[in-house]
Amino acid sequence: MRATWAILAGLVVGGGLAWWLGRDASPRQSPEARERAEQAAAAQAEDALRPLYRWRDAGGQLQITDNPPPKGTAYERLAREPAPGIQVDAGR
Repeated sequence: MRATWAILAGLVVGGGLAWWLGRDASPRQSPEARERAEQAAAAQAEDALRPLYRWRDAGGQLQITDNPPPKGTAYERLAREPAPGIQVDAGR
């Protein structure tokens, strides 16, 4: 009789353990919450990729801004992240 109870208890504990390990641990998100999270991630990625602009104003002062200079002003676009590796430019 004890062996039957031990087997039954083992099956219950084993079944509970199998359920616990096999369940999906990630929480379910509503479609609205998922969309908001995707929009926030896209905005953050866009902000990280925005270039900087280097230009000189009418007084000759060097300006580095995240907004483009006024029209007709010569400028150089700068990446926020440097290019990987070493670049050699003899013209500089």
